Amino acid sequence: MNQFPSQGQTGSASNVPANPLGTLPINQLLARFAIPSIIAMLVSALYNIVDQFFIGRSVGMLGNAATNVAFPLTITCTALSLMFGIGGAANFNLSMGHGEREDAARYAGNAVFMLFFTGLILCLGVRLFLKPLMIAFGATAEVLDYSLVYTGITSLGFPFLILTTGGSNLIRADGSPRFSMVCTLTGALINTILDPLFIFTFHMGMAGAALATISSQLFSAILVILCLTRTQDMYKVEWRKIRIDSRMLQRIIRIGIPAGMQSVMYNISNIIIQAGVNNLGTDNVTAWATYGKVDGLYWMMINALGISVTTFVGQNYGARRMDRVRKGAGACMVIGVVLTAIVSTALYFWGYLFIELFTSDPQVQLISQSLIRFMVPTFITYITIEILSGTLRGVGDAWMPLIITGVGVCLVRVIWIIFALPHFNTILAAAFCYPMTWALTSAAFAVYYYFFSSLKSVNLKKIFLRHQYK
Repeated sequence: MNQFPSQGQTGSASNVPANPLGTLPINQLLARFAIPSIIAMLVSALYNIVDQFFIGRSVGMLGNAATNVAFPLTITCTALSLMFGIGGAANFNLSMGHGEREDAARYAGNAVFMLFFTGLILCLGVRLFLKPLMIAFGATAEVLDYSLVYTGITSLGFPFLILTTGGSNLIRADGSPRFSMVCTLTGALINTILDPLFIFTFHMGMAGAALATISSQLFSAILVILCLTRTQDMYKVEWRKIRIDSRMLQRIIRIGIPAGMQSVMYNISNIIIQAGVNNLGTDNVTAWATYGKVDGLYWMMINALGISVTTFVGQNYGARRMDRVRKGAGACMVIGVVLTAIVSTALYFWGYLFIELFTSDPQVQLISQSLIRFMVPTFITYITIEILSGTLRGVGDAWMPLIITGVGVCLVRVIWIIFALPHFNTILAAAFCYPMTWALTSAAFAVYYYFFSSLKSVNLKKIFLRHQYK
């Protein structure tokens, strides 16, 4: 599975042959990780779009509404994937950096077990309380039956969805981002083929869309397991290693819980913003949803960079290559700026082409275009959050990113929507909370990273003592 030469099985970093992640050119390594990760994340975003497209043309608006009812469950799946996927990958990276290959494999095995186990528990819970959950999530009388069918079937795929999403982090950590991309692409292709087959040819409606989804998730999960268990490398995840080790599980959770909670807080704040937007009229609500599809594609690309820098930083930090850690974070920041500049320029001038894919209403198109023109120039303020957050997770510092984003992004957004939006009552006023919180949070991340983190480059104590001496 690993694309790089063998390091040796155990021991300290000084007794292990040089890790290519610690020796190969930084830009080459980041490109090797980032490009497949970006492609995989973009493809993942297309899953829901494909389902929405085919359901909309068969069942109609009520069917699309039913797919959105279970959004809290989607958040839960994402949180569990991040908790054990990123937590396992971070500890894998640190162990590999130290040359502790056996421990690295066992961390991966613990993560794999927990990913599938928590997915299974979530599936059983949803199946037992399906109807009360759908009603609690806001399913109306018209939508309820559709949501029961769709969520009832897709819940069977939760173990495979969580395993695939979280396991992809482990595969990337092992130096195989291209295989992770293949797993995602294969699943998306299967879903795209089966959706029209089940919905239109077999006339299965919502059930057909749901079956197509879980079939693709199952196939992707099988590929992930094969990748982790069939590799010929010494640190492959053997079946005997897919079990609970309480010490390792604690370390996985210590890093993983903040990552999962960070995702949950982002989604909760977005739900509150959506509630504010819902009071602005149907056209604005539709335009906001349309713009969100464009915004989501950009977020996926930058998130992929954050994942890439976490892998690179983790292994170099474990090997105590601090010079490469800082250079890698800086290089990834430059890549993010360049990528953002290209994407923002393209969307600013040609974003209307994407809008026309999702709506034909002239008024909705006009509002969506105004959102794009207002928002995309501000994307540059978001880069620091994702890159520095990924860098800090790579060195095992996961709680401070949670605190900074919790206060700087989520809390400030909620305050803005509750107290400021009613005074302006426009769609652009709602959108303003995004660049405002991005800028504030980026500044907070920069201060913590450069002055207080384990990677700090400014020694405040020396500056203070020098000032006193003078």
